[in-house]
Amino acid sequence: MSIQVDGKTTVRELVGRYPQTRKVFEDHGIDSCCGGGQSLVSVVDQRGLKLPLLLAALEKAFQVAPTQAETSDGDWYAAPLGELVSHIVEVHHGYMQCALPRLRVLIQKVLNAHGMHHGEMLRQVQQLFGALDAELTQHLAKEEKILFPYIVALEAHIRDGGTRPNACFGSVRSPIGQMEHEHEIAGAVLAKLRQVTGDYQLPPDACPTFAAMYEEFQHMEADLHQHIHLENNILFPRATEMEG
Repeated sequence: MSIQVDGKTTVRELVGRYPQTRKVFEDHGIDSCCGGGQSLVSVVDQRGLKLPLLLAALEKAFQVAPTQAETSDGDWYAAPLGELVSHIVEVHHGYMQCALPRLRVLIQKVLNAHGMHHGEMLRQVQQLFGALDAELTQHLAKEEKILFPYIVALEAHIRDGGTRPNACFGSVRSPIGQMEHEHEIAGAVLAKLRQVTGDYQLPPDACPTFAAMYEEFQHMEADLHQHIHLENNILFPRATEMEG
């Protein structure tokens, strides 16, 4: 398949519709979640890459059939937005609401047990996680109470008619912009956590609880990347287009 690219083609468009291209962007150090709205021309300029080489890698990815997970990911472009919202809330919000309190406990236990030898690093982890915990807790609540209900109601209005839903904002673009900004903040904290922990490299004296903490952090990072991808690259652009 030939990929037609111009200066307006975005990472978001490719990753959302062709999820097998995500790995190409990851391999080239290109953020396909929070930075998905940038054009290919912009991202190659920023990272000092060559556009023809990136296009060649993308062309190669198009020849490979998506995995089952990637195929189901791409199906969200055709599914009703209400189904996508339900999936995000049940799978990703549900996971985060379990992972955050679990990590609060794990961090404190590890700090209590290993504070003498790894206290400086662990206190940084606790501080960073505290900021992330507060940010995500508020973020999930705003999505579930304000943005998501409006998107679902607007879709129902367009599909079934009736009264257009009221909103406390002028356009859906306003809360979406705020949610995307908060995604960037969360992504930056996760990157800092990975830096502080040396890519989650366990120290020689690590106990099973220490290992469980690092494992949960890595699980959370992977889940949040997929979560942000579904919102930034699929849900939000579709909602904006629907409103328009």
